[in-house]
Amino acid sequence: MGDKHISSQFDAELNSISTHVLEMGGLVESQLHQAVYALIHLSLETAEQVLETENRINQMEVAIDHEIISTIGRRQPTARDLRFLMAISRTTQNLERAGDEVARVARMVKSIIEGGTPRSLPISELRLAADLAAGMLRKTLDAFARLDTAMALTIIKDDNEIDTEYNGFLRKLITYMMEDARTISPSLDLLFLAKSLERVGDHAKNIAEQIIFIVKGEDVRHSPMDKVESVVG
Repeated sequence: MGDKHISSQFDAELNSISTHVLEMGGLVESQLHQAVYALIHLSLETAEQVLETENRINQMEVAIDHEIISTIGRRQPTARDLRFLMAISRTTQNLERAGDEVARVARMVKSIIEGGTPRSLPISELRLAADLAAGMLRKTLDAFARLDTAMALTIIKDDNEIDTEYNGFLRKLITYMMEDARTISPSLDLLFLAKSLERVGDHAKNIAEQIIFIVKGEDVRHSPMDKVESVVG
């Protein structure tokens, strides 16, 4: 009975950590949607709102790390439970870094607004890349909540799509800069902004890899796609 009670307490602690990770992920996703809105509508107010809540994401990462360290110290977990906590730590790191990229987007939006970006530049075309990044992050959180390795595999494959979109946008900006030197500075702002969106997708992919690590016990980071597909089965 005592062992069962301890096991139940441990399960409750793991569930609590999972819940906090999903809350952190939800905040990053919300911030991303706000940053995209600020970009598309050139809303200085919305960009500033994103930056005002940036510290909350950092604080949540610190709090979750404290929970993980405390749980490992008290419970000394092994096997899947230890894998789970290791993956959670990596997941929160990726969420925090995704939050950093979102904040960077908001700062660049402010720079674009204050600098008066020429209307000829394709700001609206960043919407697709932004939607892809937001969609990947949302799917990753859903997959994490259910520990769904099939969805995690789909997310890893989706990362190629956002990379393709970034490369196409890069080529278009190069064309603008070659045709009109006055667009070089604002074009570089848009380029860095696009790169931040692509990195959000990279962090979503990294979290998807951690889902596979939790469930299958295989670290598929940096693995070719055929190996990842084989692990997921």
